Amino acid sequence: MYVLLDLFVTFFEIGLFTIGGGYAMIPLIQQEVVAKGWINMMDMMDFIAIAESTPGPFAVNIATFSGMFTSGLAGAVAATVGVVMPSFIIILLIARKSANIFANSYVRSALCTIRPVIVGLITVVIFRFAKLGFVTANTTRFPIEIRAAVTLFLLGVIWFVQKRRGKKFSPVMVVLASAGLGIILYGIIPRLFA
Repeated sequence: MYVLLDLFVTFFEIGLFTIGGGYAMIPLIQQEVVAKGWINMMDMMDFIAIAESTPGPFAVNIATFSGMFTSGLAGAVAATVGVVMPSFIIILLIARKSANIFANSYVRSALCTIRPVIVGLITVVIFRFAKLGFVTANTTRFPIEIRAAVTLFLLGVIWFVQKRRGKKFSPVMVVLASAGLGIILYGIIPRLFA
C-alpha cells in the first residue's frame, strides 16, 4: 500500500511541476523514479520508446508503464491518476476563474521565461539517452560504429524520400523505420555474427 501511495505522490509532483509537455517531464522522472530504484535507465529508455509509439499522451503513457512495472495494475492506476490529477485541477481552476488568464502580462512573461528552460531540459535528455543508447548499451557483438552509421544512413534515406515526394517528414515513418531497424540491428544481425 505504501508503494502505491508513493507512486501516486511521486507522479502527482511530476505532473504538478512539469511545464512544457511530456518530454520536459523526463528529467523529473529520471530524478525521482530511477533514483528510487523502481526502474533503471535502460528500462526508462524502453518505456520512452514504447510511450512514444503507443497512442495517447506521452506523460500518461510513461506514468502508466512505470507504475505497471513497479506494482502491476494497481501501480499503473496510481501513477496515471497521480500524473493526470494536477493538470485536471489546474484546468478546472483556470476554466472557472477566467478564460483570459493568458492575456495577463505576468503569465505571458512567466511563459516566455519558461520556454528556453524546457528546450534545455529536452536537450539534456537527448544527450543522456544518446550516450546511453549508442555508447553504454553496447550489448551486441555488432560494432557500435556500424550500428550508428546504418541508423543515420537509413534515417537520411527516409528524409530524402520524403523530400523527393514533396511531403513533410513523417514521424510515423520514423517510428516504423526505427522499429524495423531495431529488429534488424539488434535481433537479426547479431544472430548472424554469433
